[in-house]
Amino acid sequence: MYDYDLLTIGAGSGGVAGSRRAAEYGARVAIVEAGRVGGTCVLRGCVPKKLLVYGARFRDEIEDARGFGWTIDGARHDWGRLIETKNRELVRLEGIYEQMLANSGVTVLRGRGRVTGPHEVEVDGRTVTAENILIATGSHPYLPKIPGIEHVITSDEALDLPALPGRIVIIGGGYIATEFASILSTLGAATTLVLRSEQILRGFDGDVREAVAGEMAARGIDFRRHVEPVRIDRLAEGFAVTLTSGEVLETDLVMFATGRVPNTAALGLDAIGIHTRDNGAIVVNDRFETHIRSIHAVGDVTDRFQLTPVAIAEARSLAERLYNDNGYKLRYDTLPTAVFCTPQIGTVGLTEEAARRMYASIRIFRARFRPMKHTLTGRETRILMKLVVDAASDRVLGAHMVGDDAAEIIQSLAVAITCGATKKQFDETIALHPSAAEEFVTMRAPATD
Repeated sequence: MYDYDLLTIGAGSGGVAGSRRAAEYGARVAIVEAGRVGGTCVLRGCVPKKLLVYGARFRDEIEDARGFGWTIDGARHDWGRLIETKNRELVRLEGIYEQMLANSGVTVLRGRGRVTGPHEVEVDGRTVTAENILIATGSHPYLPKIPGIEHVITSDEALDLPALPGRIVIIGGGYIATEFASILSTLGAATTLVLRSEQILRGFDGDVREAVAGEMAARGIDFRRHVEPVRIDRLAEGFAVTLTSGEVLETDLVMFATGRVPNTAALGLDAIGIHTRDNGAIVVNDRFETHIRSIHAVGDVTDRFQLTPVAIAEARSLAERLYNDNGYKLRYDTLPTAVFCTPQIGTVGLTEEAARRMYASIRIFRARFRPMKHTLTGRETRILMKLVVDAASDRVLGAHMVGDDAAEIIQSLAVAITCGATKKQFDETIALHPSAAEEFVTMRAPATD
């Protein structure tokens, strides 16, 4: 009856993962993509950003090496070379994604897809039919409508700057803003972070937010709080950012990192009655179905959890249900995440604030200490580790860390917390010494504040 069993729109991480999984079970699958295969994560997000994080980190390593007897003379950074090598890696990864689709038997249809019916997608004027349609078109950076907005860049352009700016003003306080502020300031750009509220990283644990903001300020990042930009003007050299406070910031570059919005504007969803929210996000149930049961959506386009592993997990879960009779549901309550700012953040489970709203009584275990490495480097920095525990059941509800390798450590703790580990079981676990991670199993006394 149909050209394909599954037709996916969008060859990003979620679309590729779901299409491959469906094809593994024998489904006839095609994926529609107008641009490069790989999507935001591979081409404009997680991967290139993390490569820039690695590049910036060497500055600290070179400075710290002196404390261990190394003399490194003449070290300098070549921004252009970093961008060049980063781009070569992205081309390699794009080729790998294309090969994975080919090896899985997934047909790639080049063009822009538009949904025209419950089982129909128009691809550059040609109608393709499928029993099921999966929308995985991701999201794009949000830009407000203020005078001079045409002068700014977003994270997309920041990944390919021709040169490192001497000064940059970054608008926003979320993942992307804090990560790029850390990258660019570490590499030498005078960086100002403009926040609409008092603190960065809304939704994260309060202790984490405070610790990271303090460390970022100590590293030279300048903060403007409780203000927003009202206009951006081009100067003879650089730009002027006027804030709601009346202050004018002169800078070489202005970057907006104030969130992302779903890529649904050109999909024709209104015409067939697909329900969307005000920002264009597709409304789905816990089976990733729209109200038209043959049309599904996963990842950023639903605007629930804008994280690559979530898009992948949702798409695979959908493929399992449709083509392997495996109707498992995902758990979002123990979703681990990391922010690759400096210092790094890793977190899983409930924040202290959320736990206090949900549980009658909780216990907090907290440790702050100087890492062993910096007893020789002299660098003034502190690691923060924190556990949130339900007092009634002793179950660990959340784990949070600020410091080097936080992401690597929290990933392992996510397994324990997903399994329902108790604080007693943490205490009974023998520490791996000397390591920073051992602090998670040696925190014995709850905080009294």
